[in-house]
Amino acid sequence: MQPARVRDSRLAILAVAFLSFQQAHAVGFRLPNQDPEAIARGNAFAATADNPSAIYYNPAGITQLEGQQLSVGIYAISADLHYTSFTGATASSDPTVQFVPQIYYTYSPKESPWSFGLGVYAPYGLGVDYGTRSPISTIAQEAKLLYATANPVVAYQISPTLSIGGGITLNYSDVNLERQIGFGPADGFRFKGDGFDTGFNLGLLWQPVTEWSFGLNYRSATEIGYDGKSIAFPYAGYSPTSASIDFPQNIVAGVSYRPNDRWNFEFDLDWTDWDVVNDATFRGTFGGPQVFPFRYTSGFMYNFGVTRQLGNGYFLSAGYIFSENSVPDRTLTPFNPDSDLQLGSIGFGHRGECFSWAVGYHFAYNGGRTVVGSVATSPIGQTADGHYTTFNNALNVSVRYSF
Repeated sequence: MQPARVRDSRLAILAVAFLSFQQAHAVGFRLPNQDPEAIARGNAFAATADNPSAIYYNPAGITQLEGQQLSVGIYAISADLHYTSFTGATASSDPTVQFVPQIYYTYSPKESPWSFGLGVYAPYGLGVDYGTRSPISTIAQEAKLLYATANPVVAYQISPTLSIGGGITLNYSDVNLERQIGFGPADGFRFKGDGFDTGFNLGLLWQPVTEWSFGLNYRSATEIGYDGKSIAFPYAGYSPTSASIDFPQNIVAGVSYRPNDRWNFEFDLDWTDWDVVNDATFRGTFGGPQVFPFRYTSGFMYNFGVTRQLGNGYFLSAGYIFSENSVPDRTLTPFNPDSDLQLGSIGFGHRGECFSWAVGYHFAYNGGRTVVGSVATSPIGQTADGHYTTFNNALNVSVRYSF
């Protein structure tokens, strides 16, 4: 029979681990940056949606594209999170660059109102690593979340000014968690699991006059059931563990104003239903089902962007995003110190007859957040209470071939 303290410590660290199941990026745990042209415009793209990434931003927009188009991109992000406890102890995340690929293909048959597309991208994810020697190592050591989506879509041009579109999302997710327990120099906890679910996305694009365009994009909620194994070492072997996590629905409404063929100004209002991310139940051999609170709150992102055509296919864009905090103090962990976030962006590119390319850069800064009363505590008394700052840098590059 295992000592009571060992069983209790395994239960406690399991609770902390699952409370910390998030990623090292703000905006809750969404990853809304899916194309450099859109990123450069502060992701204000739902009412423009005129390249293959419209599959993500507004699937109705693919009716604007001719023939076949293939876009391949890579999103590279360095997440720099810094924590300071109320006693002055500090911890910082590993700023190593993480890479997220994006692939979009569209086909619009000649003289047909129908268009088709397929996107492969990651709408949630990334990870964070604070290392083994930090003052929060028993709360937040390392976590990685992969959420990959294959998204076939179809769009129909109802009239020259109105298009609709939609598709299904086939979603695979994988999670890895690791942290210390704190009762010995070589103890720790590790969990690995994966799961699958389906959802859908819908879009509408309306351009009643040349100067004005309106877009609407909806993405359904999904629920991933994770099956995997966990271990509290060196005390025991692997144990089957399962869990269910909700990923929220979101809706984006955008308006684009184009006073002439050189300028495009757009504003998007992006709402995410974070309220659905409430309690999570984990089942395994660590004392029976455990229910842990996330208790997120729904919120908005306010996206503004502008693009200037420079001539000969070249363009320059800039943008700004304000993202509302979605994580209350009580359920915040160092893996997801979400806050009111300021994001600035810039980018440029070239659109050619066959080949096109684009580069988009953005940074994210939260100005600091002080947390009091977090339930994320460990068996040895470490706590998530303290002061957090965020400064992320990200670059997205893509190339497109039209044929």
